[in-house]
Amino acid sequence: MHLLQGAVRNYAWGSRTALAEFAGRPSPTAHPEAELWLGANSGDPALLLTSDGKQSLLEAIQADPEGALGPEVRARFGDVLPFLAKVLAADEPLSLQAHPSAEQAAEGFNREERQGIAVSAPNRNYRDRSHKPELLVALGPFEALAGFRPVARTVALMRALAVSDLDPYINLLAGESDADGLRAVFTTWITLPQPDLDVLVPAVLDGAVHYVRSGATEFEAEAKTVLELGERYPGDAGVLAAMLLNRISLVEGEGIYLPAGNLHAYLHGVGFEVMANSDNVLRGGLTPKHVDVPELLRVLNFTPKDCRPINPRPVDRGVEFVFDTPAPEFAVSMLRIEGDQVGREVEVSAQHAGPQILLSTRGRVQVQCKGDELTLDKGAAAWIGAGEGTVSVVADEPSTVFRATVGF
Repeated sequence: MHLLQGAVRNYAWGSRTALAEFAGRPSPTAHPEAELWLGANSGDPALLLTSDGKQSLLEAIQADPEGALGPEVRARFGDVLPFLAKVLAADEPLSLQAHPSAEQAAEGFNREERQGIAVSAPNRNYRDRSHKPELLVALGPFEALAGFRPVARTVALMRALAVSDLDPYINLLAGESDADGLRAVFTTWITLPQPDLDVLVPAVLDGAVHYVRSGATEFEAEAKTVLELGERYPGDAGVLAAMLLNRISLVEGEGIYLPAGNLHAYLHGVGFEVMANSDNVLRGGLTPKHVDVPELLRVLNFTPKDCRPINPRPVDRGVEFVFDTPAPEFAVSMLRIEGDQVGREVEVSAQHAGPQILLSTRGRVQVQCKGDELTLDKGAAAWIGAGEGTVSVVADEPSTVFRATVGF
């Protein structure tokens, strides 16, 4: 068991204050900080703080995969940590994006290898052979777009904006089955010539302005999101695509699970994110980066659904709460130590002897296993290798700790 120092990733959409304040560092920072990577991804592995100094978690696992991962995890996933944990801080909207299925990722990676496209090339879609299901849990108010909204609600939104230029697309949605109509409209929009976008996007923005000024509230959040995206990405097809997606507001402790093919964009907020250890992203707009339209259309799932927040279920005396997700690479739970549990030793349930990453998001806890003890203040993380035995935590004040491990 060791303290884990995450790797800070700087992207333009990040925050100059959120991650620094979360970790107790000086704020504001010189550059926007978007993500704190807590894992063994080769792109930016976290560091173990040992008595001999700092060591890459990736190198530690490579040096002793049996001790780090355990025989069960190695048998299932090989000598790699199958999940990546992050703290994400979005001050501005991220790009519209989707992730491939495992089969699509393997096929796409092999195809681009045969084509000789460098893994680091900006036009590379598949940087590894893995899919990338992910769970994000809000650490405060969090806003997102995720999944195609049921068509009837999308038609109602577009009619409420009262933009005559949208009429052909309303008719297209109404004249096809839900998935086929969404595919047709999205494909049309994302392939529109720029001169056509330069007419349609401003018309939609004018409609959104009139809707907001009218005082109507049914689609107020959707209209304001369209306006925000239109201001940041003028003439971008992603502004139109945002009208097709569920607009989601999470409160602290609620989660959202994103399977393969789910078109989404995080808009604003701080969250704890756990995903399969992959960097495969197909972008669909709201970005200056590479957008491969045919490949995006190949991986998208156009079946509409209500994308509701996930509330964790209690599994252990009302202290540990699990977020139920189907991904085999990861499992996520949250320890809430409050009331009469403060000051008591709380064991962390374990379904297998795999590795764990703990992240403190509130208060201060003592983590104990095999006679070792670590203190986790807010923003601090710990790596616990396989076979460490029973893990317990003790908090002298109300505290919250997130736990990421391999799926059961």
